[in-house]
Amino acid sequence: MIIFLYIAAALCAYLVTGFNPAIAFSRLIYKKDIRNEGSGNPGFTNFKRTFGNKLAWWVLLIDLSKAAVCIAIFAWLLSRFDVDYTLGAAYTGFFAVIGHCFPVWYGFKGGKGFLVCMSCVWFLDWRAGLIALIVMLVLLFTAKYMSLATVAAMLTCPVTLLIFSHDPGTVLFCGASVLLMAVRHSENFKRLIKGTERKFSLKSKKA
Repeated sequence: MIIFLYIAAALCAYLVTGFNPAIAFSRLIYKKDIRNEGSGNPGFTNFKRTFGNKLAWWVLLIDLSKAAVCIAIFAWLLSRFDVDYTLGAAYTGFFAVIGHCFPVWYGFKGGKGFLVCMSCVWFLDWRAGLIALIVMLVLLFTAKYMSLATVAAMLTCPVTLLIFSHDPGTVLFCGASVLLMAVRHSENFKRLIKGTERKFSLKSKKA
């Protein structure tokens, strides 16, 4: 039974988080594909820059929620079979990140995984989540680079989980998720080095 539950957790997390609201909204409402606009990333920041604030915050909310629902359900189910809750959350979260980054629904061309990672870490340890959030906000409102803020924030998570004495498996799956997310930001880092990375603004660029 436990084997089937692990398989179900991986499949459901991958398939559910494969739904991308930025792609869906851009196609249905604006008759465009967000992956062909701006930076080409189907995520909150690029959607906001391209189409404005009207639906961008819904993109953020759905991306956070889709992962949270899967992780909450399967972490709890796995814990019923004596699997550590945080290990179950980290395991499910890892496949959620894969689903968001490489969704079967959209030709395996998805987002970069930050919001899914951030959603996951709060299930692992609220202290790690809070530290990551603070790091992100400080960097975002000082340096004003979303890519730098998000990657730096998530890189703190495996370290803080180790400090708070979590199961090695939990740290491993969290680290793998963060590594995948960081790799997905490689183009952002190239632009940062060149000085061409755009800065983040809360203001809407479009009506």
